[in-house]
Amino acid sequence: MLALLHTSPVHIPVFDALRDENHRGLELRHFVDESLLDRAREKGPEAVTDDVRAVLERAVADGARAVLCTCSTLGGVAEEAAVGIGVPVLRGDRPMAAAAVAAGSRVVVLGTVESTFGPTASLIEEEARRAGRPVDVRARLVAGAWPRFEAGDLEGYARLVAAAADEVTDADAIVLAQPSMAPARQLTTTPVPVLSSPRQGLAAGARAAGPPG
Repeated sequence: MLALLHTSPVHIPVFDALRDENHRGLELRHFVDESLLDRAREKGPEAVTDDVRAVLERAVADGARAVLCTCSTLGGVAEEAAVGIGVPVLRGDRPMAAAAVAAGSRVVVLGTVESTFGPTASLIEEEARRAGRPVDVRARLVAGAWPRFEAGDLEGYARLVAAAADEVTDADAIVLAQPSMAPARQLTTTPVPVLSSPRQGLAAGARAAGPPG
């Protein structure tokens, strides 16, 4: 069983659909705590380390063979909190970061909450060092998008993200920092590669959890 730590319930059907498409037979168990992101945005990601570890411990107690943290703001916290947990704990955006580095040195990170920029930029730079490649990471906030998400206007949210991506011309890759932004990929027209985390993240989680059964 693969456990997933989310900070919004909207991610549940997204990952369930990806599981049904690519990883049939894999049991997913979703743990959702919206307050983690709220507090991380207010006080910094480190402020919720103990709570994240508590979720990881609960997931392992429930039988998880691996845990995937889908929140980009909390991914690094989850990896650090995993010490001694006993199962692999992955951040869902790490494969996306590696793909961005492989695409070229100029990476633009789009986000709808500012708290994601520090963790995402650090992750991309870490993957660049691992690959021995130079990288220049620039962050751009999609103004007005997050209130749309909070209001449940997911279509309007995706349109704003896509429009922001289409304005980027001086990059080798565009990273959609949060999994909630993934639907915008289908709406973009930019020739620059647009990367999102759910599909690759779930694939990594499935490999870590091992074969079903």
